[in-house]
This record gives sequence, structure tokens and C-alpha cells, in this order.
Amino acid sequence: MPEPGSIDEKDLHAYVDGQLDAARRSEVEAWLGAHPEDAGMVADWQAQNDDIRALFSGYARSEPRDPELLLTPQPKPARRLRHFPLRQMAASLILLGAGIAIGQAMPSLLGRAPLSVQQTAAALPQEARSAFLIYASDVRHPVEVGADEQEHLAAWLSKRLDHPLSIPDLSRFGYRLVGGRLVPVGGKAGAMLMYEDAGGERITVLAGRNDANRTTSFRYATEGTIETFYWIDGPVGYALSGEISRERLREMAEECYRQFEG
Repeated sequence: MPEPGSIDEKDLHAYVDGQLDAARRSEVEAWLGAHPEDAGMVADWQAQNDDIRALFSGYARSEPRDPELLLTPQPKPARRLRHFPLRQMAASLILLGAGIAIGQAMPSLLGRAPLSVQQTAAALPQEARSAFLIYASDVRHPVEVGADEQEHLAAWLSKRLDHPLSIPDLSRFGYRLVGGRLVPVGGKAGAMLMYEDAGGERITVLAGRNDANRTTSFRYATEGTIETFYWIDGPVGYALSGEISRERLREMAEECYRQFEG
């Protein structure tokens, strides 16, 4: 029987994703037998994964597409002079905190082994939230390449990711593409796409490559008013972030999944 506190949420997620060795799996199962609340939470996650697999069972994986063969470019949305003092303040604090943390951790990082799969998955929503806070509030330069250059944007980001990246069409949800930019994800080149609705509300889609990744289940993360829905599919992790309802974000994430899969 594992000692109290020896099984945390990271272990439970790894158990659900089938990423534990036999010994650790037995420890987690013993823990769940003694902790009905955790057992109920794990059962909910497993049921959600089954539902998602059933939902996407009709979408067969296709061969990677030529990044030059993409969707028809959408009209470039008009700029709105929106102001987000709280978001900007939060973004500044994130950057300050990140700088301090990197400065303190740099000596040990130079000799540190790559992050585990669990650590990589856990870092993805944090990076997605940071990107959303920093860029969604930017009035003049939220993206590097606008929606009027969508074909170039997809080809450029695909090349930097070394992975074909299509540009999801979220128009049926009332969101149109603003554009995208190159951002760091896990210390490597990553992609961020930004969308905006008629009221000026924005969401971001983050994609980052890590060849050590293994596919994980779909997960939610919430911090303050920001919801993030994320998953890892093969070598690429994806995350959608926005200040919208969890149900609404889930619907758009499912649509992105379909379109990323071709």
C-alpha cells in the first residue's frame, strides 16, 4: 500500500493514459482502492476518453498534406482598439516570473535530461495561457502574419515545426482567423494561431513539436477566467485557450482536432 501522499494527480493522469510500468500501476490501483474520491475522478477521466474516442472514430488519419495546399485565405479582419489592462499586467508578471525562474534554474538546466512525457503535457497548458495573455491583448501587433497571407502562414509554420500544419476554419463558431506567429514551445519553435469573433473576443491555438511526446488524452486546465483544452497527438501538442465557456472551447477543440487530422 503506498504511503499517504505518494500518489498525485500526475500519477493518476499517467495511469489513465497507460504510461505507467506494471509496478507503479499496481501502486496506483492500490491507492484508488483506498481512496474512493480519486477512484471516481479517474473513472470520470476514463469515461471522457472513451466518449472522445467514440466521437472521433469516424475520422481516419490521412497522410500528411502538402502545407502549400491549404484553405482559401479569409478576409483580414478589421483591427479593433480594445484595451486589456488586467491581461497586460498578467502578461508582464508572467514574463517577469519566467525571467527570474530561468535565471535561477539555468546552471542546473545545462545538464538536465529532457522533460518526461508527463512534464511535457503539464507544461503545454501553461505555455498556451502565457501566449494567450501576451498576444490576445495586443492591439497593434497580435500576429506576425495576417489572415490575408494564410497560405504563406501555414507553409512557414509547417516548415518551422517540421510538421504539416493546416489552418483550422472556425467560421461556423463565429470566429475568423486573425493570423499567426512563431512562438517558443518547450524551448523549440512553435506556432500560435489567433481567431476573433464579431465582438472582438479572441482565442488562440498553440502547436508545439517534441519527438519524445506520446499521445495523451484530451484534458482541460483552468486558471482564473482562462480555459485551456489541450492534447498531444504523436509528436505535436495542441492547446486552445480563451476566456469563453468550457463547453464552447471543447466544441472548437474537437473541430480543430478533426481538421488537424485531415
